[in-house]
Amino acid sequence: MTETLPNQLAEIRDEFLAVDERTRLQLLLEFSRELPALPQRYADHPDLLERVVECQSPIFIFVEVADDGVHLHATAPEEAPTTRGFASILAQAIDGLSVDEVLAIPADFPQMLGLGKAVSPLRLNGMNGMLQRAKRQLAARASV
Repeated sequence: MTETLPNQLAEIRDEFLAVDERTRLQLLLEFSRELPALPQRYADHPDLLERVVECQSPIFIFVEVADDGVHLHATAPEEAPTTRGFASILAQAIDGLSVDEVLAIPADFPQMLGLGKAVSPLRLNGMNGMLQRAKRQLAARASV
């Protein structure tokens, strides 16, 4: 069965699948350097962010809905580049999508990146946790 992904998710997936496993890990590290800083409104109120307990590293996320779509904000320590990379991928992949598009992201999107041999299953579980928490937050906000 072929999943239809929003363009930015498909582009990220294709970027990972176009290179070998070693290069995929390097690409993940590049994404880690692209994680946007938290907007001041969240940096000043860390209590608004939710801890992703599935991650070994302390990562916190918040999903908001604005007129221009959905935005995922995350914070992760610089000394945890894999986790930062996953957070950055999700932040970039979700940015500007509609609520319905985000909620329709396949649960196995992290596995679609072809990182199964490059990172541990525990780390992939962390990215799965980020995606599921983001979707749960979004569903709660959309129902208000």
